[in-house]
Amino acid sequence: MGRVPLYQAKAEFFRMLGHPVRIRVLELLQDGPMPVRDLLAMIDVEASNLSQQLAVLRRSGIVTATREGPTVMYALAGGDVADLMRAARRILTEMAAGQAGLLAQLREADPSSLRAQ
Repeated sequence: MGRVPLYQAKAEFFRMLGHPVRIRVLELLQDGPMPVRDLLAMIDVEASNLSQQLAVLRRSGIVTATREGPTVMYALAGGDVADLMRAARRILTEMAAGQAGLLAQLREADPSSLRAQ
């Protein structure tokens, strides 16, 4: 069996990130390890859905789970994950700023065409 090309592995990685609940979990875990009950209280989903999404993150190796008595604590597997989340925020901020700039230019060019928006 041949090796998976790097670009394909990257595509699989980003596909794994492609769920809003998973992204929210990663954002929350940037502040440090959290028990499932706290994650559930901060994310508006059913417990079974959160459990399913945590399992995907755990299997991918992007988060770790540690049992402390009856409590399961989740944490980011490394600092690179937090760096990735910060980079995504910067990129989205730049994209939004660019879109706002484009909208302003469009309004200046023909204000009557954008009044209803």
